[in-house]
Amino acid sequence: MTTEEHVVLVDGEGNAIGAAPKTSVHGLDTPLHLAFSSYVFDPAGRVLLTRRAGHKLTWPGVWTNSCCGHPLPGEAVEHAVLRRLSYELGLDVEHVDLMLPAFSYRAVMANGVAEHELCPVYRVTVKGPVDANPDEVGEVLWMPWKEFAEGVGNGLLAISPWCKEQVPLLAELGADPLAWETAPDSELPPAARAAT
Repeated sequence: MTTEEHVVLVDGEGNAIGAAPKTSVHGLDTPLHLAFSSYVFDPAGRVLLTRRAGHKLTWPGVWTNSCCGHPLPGEAVEHAVLRRLSYELGLDVEHVDLMLPAFSYRAVMANGVAEHELCPVYRVTVKGPVDANPDEVGEVLWMPWKEFAEGVGNGLLAISPWCKEQVPLLAELGADPLAWETAPDSELPPAARAAT
């Protein structure tokens, strides 16, 4: 018997205010909930891009950052990052580093379905190969960070709305993604800090 996955609902200050089934929170009136985004880098500083599987409810077939997901109630966000990277991309992770602790966004698809997430952003470094799960990922592509950031900045790359907002913030951290200074866990929203 499969237990339905739940997400953590949060208020405007980032406090946990409950949980709800994941299948019920992505609709026309999506409540603010806890999520994460991760950007995977190899030793050469290339970033791993993924194209979302075509059957995804939100932004199907759209290119985006390496991996996104939702911490389970009571789960540390960093653990959720590792769990989803293993499930979606079969990755063996070296380091997970917090970069943008309080990023949040709301985006609405043409059909009215919305994403509304409090979404800390992580840098992840890996050495091993990618083994993409077709249930989650349509394609993968390694790209030099500078080329990717410039493509996002000048609008030449069509990517997910959250990625479009995150990349300029990450680019402000410096030209070399492997040298970015990490953010302290104390800057995470309370709902994300509670499980660390």
